[in-house]
Order: sequence, then C-alpha cells, then structure tokens
Amino acid sequence: MSQFDNVSVVKKSNVYFDGRCVSHSVLFADGSKKTIGVIFPSSLTFNTGAPEIMEVIGGRCRVQLAGESTWQEYATGQSFSVPGNSSFQIETLELLDYVCHFA
Repeated sequence: MSQFDNVSVVKKSNVYFDGRCVSHSVLFADGSKKTIGVIFPSSLTFNTGAPEIMEVIGGRCRVQLAGESTWQEYATGQSFSVPGNSSFQIETLELLDYVCHFA
C-alpha cells in the first residue's frame, strides 16, 4: 500500500543518532502505531521494546539481528522482523525510507 488513510500523525518528529534517523509516529483508529521515516547513510544499533517489522520503502540496507553472526541485505519492497526486547545493527547503504510496524 502506498499510503495510510484515516490516521493521525504526531507533528513532532522523532530524531535519533544526531539526526541520522528521523521519523514520525502514525496513530491508527484501532490503537496501533507505526513510524515512518528515513535513515541517512550510516551504521546504527537500535534496541526494541515490542516486536517490530521494518518495511523498506526505498533504498538498501544490511541488517544483523542480535545473536546472529551473519548480515542480511534488504532493498525496496522487502521487510525484516525484529523480536521484542532485542536489538539490531543496520548499515544503510543509501538513504533508506522505511515504515516500522509495531506488534
């Protein structure tokens, strides 16, 4: 899907890692939440509270989940899952547009 309909968007942006990751929270009528944003080319480590699905809307990245020894590459149209109370390393190879779906 190319857009979200009938949602509320939190106007204040979420800025992480000195501006290398910027997102906005999208709130749905059923109480669910997603974030939509960009990660500028960089290598970052994210911690998770709840399980997440990261959907790559544009760009390319490499990801290493906590406890894994290998890196996986993801590109536009692909997604990866991250368990709750975990972490992942991400290397963005170019500007990455993403949607983070929270469980």
